Amino acid sequence: MNAILFLADFSVMKPTPGLLVWTVIIFALFWFLMARFAFKPIQNALKQREDDIQKSLDEAKKAREEMANLKAENEQLLREAQEERVKILREANQAKDSIIGEARAKAKEEAHKIVANAKEEIENQRMAAIIDIKNQAGLMALEIAEKVMRRQLKGNAEQEQYVNTLLDEMKLN
Repeated sequence: MNAILFLADFSVMKPTPGLLVWTVIIFALFWFLMARFAFKPIQNALKQREDDIQKSLDEAKKAREEMANLKAENEQLLREAQEERVKILREANQAKDSIIGEARAKAKEEAHKIVANAKEEIENQRMAAIIDIKNQAGLMALEIAEKVMRRQLKGNAEQEQYVNTLLDEMKLN
């Protein structure tokens, strides 16, 4: 029996024309069904995935550009803030120097006023003391003159002794 099968010219490598036609028809039908129900959805899914990937890449590029812009804006804001800080510090130092200068000027002016007032007060007191001394000297001179005049009527020796006594009294006072 093995010999009969061996003699029959059955080979997979040599298909018969009927088998070949049916194989082509089945393959064409399979290809049509696959194209209709499998290839289109696969192709649509691949297209959708490609679009999603491209969209993601575009969004990533846009995000990178926005980050670069934000970084540039942040650096600009930082520079402006530093410049503003320097400006504020400079203005504060100028204000401090101005306030200190004004305070010194006011203090000097006030000190000059106090000194001038003190000198004027001293001069006024000195003048008052001189006037008081002159008045007292004048009063003493009048008293002496009065007493001398009273004694003049009595004699010369007595007058000199009396004047000396009065002078001694004045030195004691």
